[in-house]
Amino acid sequence: MSSIIALKLENKSVRIEEGELVGFSVEGHEYIHQKGSPGWSSSDTEMFPIIGPVNESGFKVKTPRGIAVQDQHGHLRQMEYKLVSNNHTKAVFRKSYKAGTQIKNSKFPKKSTAEWMDWPYSFEFEKSYNLTTLGLEMEFVISGDKGMPFMLGYHPAFKLYTSEPIIETGTTKISLGEVLAVGSRALQVTDCESITLKDEKEIAIKTEGFGHFMCWTEVTNMVCIEPISFYPYAVAQENLHAGFQLLDDKAKFKVLLAPKG
Repeated sequence: MSSIIALKLENKSVRIEEGELVGFSVEGHEYIHQKGSPGWSSSDTEMFPIIGPVNESGFKVKTPRGIAVQDQHGHLRQMEYKLVSNNHTKAVFRKSYKAGTQIKNSKFPKKSTAEWMDWPYSFEFEKSYNLTTLGLEMEFVISGDKGMPFMLGYHPAFKLYTSEPIIETGTTKISLGEVLAVGSRALQVTDCESITLKDEKEIAIKTEGFGHFMCWTEVTNMVCIEPISFYPYAVAQENLHAGFQLLDDKAKFKVLLAPKG
């Protein structure tokens, strides 16, 4: 049985299970989709080093060091987090990968023909949670081989309480129906660093480093509002490498979940 790490500050509480955000509540109101509820078997995850499906390209992705075998949203999610440190308001987790190591694909054989995934670059991926008076801050720090190509997406799922929630960017209002209509591809929201989910309660998702969002759900009781560095459906799968950025020293990305009212 996995252990739960609990963070607490004032009227806010967080639950983390093996690096996954499984709960964020304020004054008893739960914002995070709960495992076991319809829609998705997880509550959050990361998309790295690629975003999007690659089944149409034979699960192969072009890199400067040759072809890598990946499955949808990358192999990072198939690796286990190790706890680095934690106290009552902060927890830090890390995943480490050595270039060329084969990672077992849990989607094989039912949902994928790729049994093993690999990546020709070494990296460390650190995810930290910090509970503050503003809300829940998350930072993602990527370090590794200089010149490593990558994309990063954060994939949290939010619990819905009303029949007509609104996703607001400041200039645009998006209905749940619009997200449902796009289906598995996910609705693209370009050049955006902050989105507010207006439901029974409001919560803002504020970001640094990502630049874009995509929104996905196939049910009415949850919605995923995902900060991304690249929208994968903008290109054919064999051209997914067009969305890469290259690692210099370290890359840092931030997400703040800020409840309103």
